[in-house]
Amino acid sequence: MAQDFKNDSLEVYSELHLDNQLCFSLYSLSRKVIQNYTPLLKPLDLTYPQYLVMLVMWQGLEDERKGLAVSQLTDKLKLDTGTVTPLLKRMEAKGLLSRQRSEKDERIVIVSLTTAGIDLREAAKHIPQALLCQADVDNKHLIKLRETLKAVLRVLP
Repeated sequence: MAQDFKNDSLEVYSELHLDNQLCFSLYSLSRKVIQNYTPLLKPLDLTYPQYLVMLVMWQGLEDERKGLAVSQLTDKLKLDTGTVTPLLKRMEAKGLLSRQRSEKDERIVIVSLTTAGIDLREAAKHIPQALLCQADVDNKHLIKLRETLKAVLRVLP
């Protein structure tokens, strides 16, 4: 009788298998990618979350943006203020950025790159390509994956 239950339930519960979960595949991939970034970021004395902050800030240089409100930074990074604020404090202590209250509204904290933070961009420019070289996957597949993930992010509540 126990054998009958086992065979009958295999089909019904296969969607609950770990390997069939989209969330687990995304989680595992994310951990693996971050793990591969770590040795590339170590010479720059950056953690992966700090690297993400720097990417946003460096992109702002292209727009000739002098600074970014913490709230704008948290929106771009999809992180909450409680996570980003300690990160910014550590980066400020490293001399990569500065935080100042807005003159227009003291509730707003503006984050700006220091000269050292700007200079670090040159040392980091090889990182995306170095990571891609580690993956034995066609660039077209990776670009398609990135675009698919962005599309899913846009529609999830």
